[in-house]
Amino acid sequence: MAPPIKTIDTHTHYFPQSYIDLIAKYGKRCGTTVTTDANGVTFIQVGLLLRTGPIVRAFIDLDERLRLMDRQGVGMHALSLTQPMVYWADDDLGVQLCMAFNDAVSAAHLAHPERLIGFACLPFQNPTLALAELERAAKLPGIRGVYMATAVRDRELSDRSFFPVYERIADLGLPIFLHPMMINNERLKQYYLINLCGNPFDTAIAASHLIYGGVLDAFPALEISLPHAGGVLPILRGRLDRGFYTRAECKTISKPPSSYLKRFTYDTISYDEELLGDLVKLVGADRIMVGSDYCFDIAYEEPVKFVHGVKSLTGEQKQQILWSNAAKLLKL
Repeated sequence: MAPPIKTIDTHTHYFPQSYIDLIAKYGKRCGTTVTTDANGVTFIQVGLLLRTGPIVRAFIDLDERLRLMDRQGVGMHALSLTQPMVYWADDDLGVQLCMAFNDAVSAAHLAHPERLIGFACLPFQNPTLALAELERAAKLPGIRGVYMATAVRDRELSDRSFFPVYERIADLGLPIFLHPMMINNERLKQYYLINLCGNPFDTAIAASHLIYGGVLDAFPALEISLPHAGGVLPILRGRLDRGFYTRAECKTISKPPSSYLKRFTYDTISYDEELLGDLVKLVGADRIMVGSDYCFDIAYEEPVKFVHGVKSLTGEQKQQILWSNAAKLLKL
């Protein structure tokens, strides 16, 4: 039974067993393996640089997920993949992985229509194939958006090869939810800085490419959601504007970057009440939705309680953030 208060967590991760099995069976030809260490903990290893895990049972087991949602008072999860996504794969495997994930999300929705929806994964490394899978996945029950990394291999999100996909996503009325792919840098390898610092900066880099690269101007109806409360993008707005006013290479748009901040939506994963309050003042409560980062170890344990605890928010604003903003965006 769903909790009585309508809530939707828009930032939750899911690994269908079918996705993991495909990597285990075919991933080696693309340099990717599913490994289990001496303690029985599973990881996905992409080359030498990217390792995802531990992939605990909570990523896969929907019954366990639903039990936790009930304890947290969360009515609905929006299921999404996370790193390593599918961009490391060749075309054939990339399509197979996307189809497996999208079909699993739809099946989860059909089994629990009031509790689970999801964001389609597309093989963006080949935009032609991405368009084909978009057309297929958009018809699946429970698909309410598109999931995309902050970069696709060596291409930024402003790359023109993605524009036909953006155009069709906008035509379908589906929002894009972004997620970092981890900035691999020697300076970030200690102290978990690859996530604590790397991911928030990666989000800001991707958003800056979308702004300066003209994506938001080219597709005014396209909704794009930034994770981790926008990362460091909000506090860099003055610096980005300074570049616009003083640097020739930044004069690719007709208005300053800060004016685009309300073109994005954001989740609540700031881990700080003041920061979330500042974001509300900057973009408005109507642009913010609950997120938890389920089920990584740094995820919010009580995402609903966190929102209720932000003293600067009114009751109406809390209701917007907990449910109505996402319900409107995702057409629930």
